[in-house]
Amino acid sequence: MHVELLEDAALTDIEVTIRCPKAEREALRLFTLLNEDRRKLTGVRGEETFLLEAGDILYIDTVDRRTFLYTKAAVYESPLRLYELLERLECRDFLRAGKSSIINLRQVQSLRPEFGGRLRCTMANGEVLLVSRQYVPSVKEHLGI
Repeated sequence: MHVELLEDAALTDIEVTIRCPKAEREALRLFTLLNEDRRKLTGVRGEETFLLEAGDILYIDTVDRRTFLYTKAAVYESPLRLYELLERLECRDFLRAGKSSIINLRQVQSLRPEFGGRLRCTMANGEVLLVSRQYVPSVKEHLGI
């Protein structure tokens, strides 16, 4: 793969073109990643609805049938269910960590094995989350460990 960065003062916005002999897996993954970076989710806090960058979300959790989006700055409630959020974030580095949680692997600072086959994740804000035994293999596979 050849990667090139060209500056052009005549441009008013960033332009990305992916050229390939055939739209294979790697090219499609790059295309999806570039497109998904612009994805926003809505979160409610108080009386206001906020547009949140998907990459800013540390993790998502469900408590008493209510879904919450956690960022470094605040907690927002989402009108969507966990599986709907996972579908929207499918191409990003969001993975199931348990029956009621999803983590953003880009926001994981460190990992440590825990008793019972679980995995302890320390997030970018210092918060600790546990990945249940059932989801540890997919997290490790995604991280390449």
